[in-house]
Amino acid sequence: MRNSFNFLTFFLVCYPILTASTPFCNVVDYGAIGNGQADDTQAFAKAWEATCASLSPTTMKVPSGKTFLIQPLRFIGPCKSNSTTVKIDGNLVAPNNPYSWRCDGNVCHQLLYFHQVDGLTLKGQGIIDGQGQQWWTNTNLYRPTIMEISNSNNVSIDGGLTFKDSPSKHIVLNGIQSLSISGLTIEAPGDSPNTDGMLLQYCTNVHITSSRIGTGDDCIAIINGTLNARIDNIVCGPGHGISIGSLGNHGAEAIVEDITVSNVLFRNTSDVRTPSTSNGARIKTWQGGRGYVRNIHYEKLWFHDTVYPIIIDQFYGGNQYITSNNAVEISNVSFNVIVGISSGADAVVLNCSKAVPCRDVVVQNLHVVTDGAKPAAYSCENVFGRALGHLVPKLSCLL
Repeated sequence: MRNSFNFLTFFLVCYPILTASTPFCNVVDYGAIGNGQADDTQAFAKAWEATCASLSPTTMKVPSGKTFLIQPLRFIGPCKSNSTTVKIDGNLVAPNNPYSWRCDGNVCHQLLYFHQVDGLTLKGQGIIDGQGQQWWTNTNLYRPTIMEISNSNNVSIDGGLTFKDSPSKHIVLNGIQSLSISGLTIEAPGDSPNTDGMLLQYCTNVHITSSRIGTGDDCIAIINGTLNARIDNIVCGPGHGISIGSLGNHGAEAIVEDITVSNVLFRNTSDVRTPSTSNGARIKTWQGGRGYVRNIHYEKLWFHDTVYPIIIDQFYGGNQYITSNNAVEISNVSFNVIVGISSGADAVVLNCSKAVPCRDVVVQNLHVVTDGAKPAAYSCENVFGRALGHLVPKLSCLL
């Protein structure tokens, strides 16, 4: 694509605005119609090509008041400038029929894919709609995500963007160093399958804040290689909570370290059809895995109508009665100021491996009751630590 770039087109279309403090390339100037029916994919590709080729920081602009129908797009760097912005104020929609998507080969992976774009900023007030309804009912298709950003440094997503109704996960963040996310809305029905809000892997120095996420799966899933992440001021629900894992499937090695989750409201994160997967703060690992999860801290969490407000499960996927000498080691995990209502029997489940117990687990200032305002129950297996301060339920297994 880069070899076919027309510099005359860039000069004619973008030059009139290059005198501005931050030049921008408007997708409409590259032929986008924005009526929600015409295919605007090529216009977006041309606008990105011009934006990425600019020697100075440039903004690719998607204007408000229009709806742009797009096919899967690949935004590939590295760009000439170390600062590139995509400002989405209009709405983007995917084809509503899975068989209308045009993909590489027979498999669709992403609607929007950013790769090796250092200094990327995504912002705006627009809606990115994956139109996943027909994907959810077709179990024979590999479901794509709305957006993936991979192998990039210094990435920022903010400004009020809304992601909705992805066929699968909404946002996948893979191999990013220095990531800031703020002010997002992510929404899909509570019964939409595997529609995680965000999934992080191999990301370091992460801050996610001030966002509302409600989907049919994890609000935020943190998996292998994620280090030094802070998540705060989140409203989560419906969904399956904020999860670390799953990790260690098929004996794989996994490392997750230095994660802080604070000031989160979990609401309506229960699902009577699959209560074992409806949670608040969760760590989940498979038997037989290797590696570790450590230095994990949850603070100031509020729950309403949540089956398992707190759960550590080293037997994810079942097989609790099949013994293994290996497990992903879980240590130095704290829960402080945990308040709310559990719609299930057990407010706290700490289900750890006999071979590799959970260690240094601290629960402090806990008050979780059932829907009838009675203290909820709890269960513990092979966990060592302490329970401090006000405790409802008492967690005698840690006292």
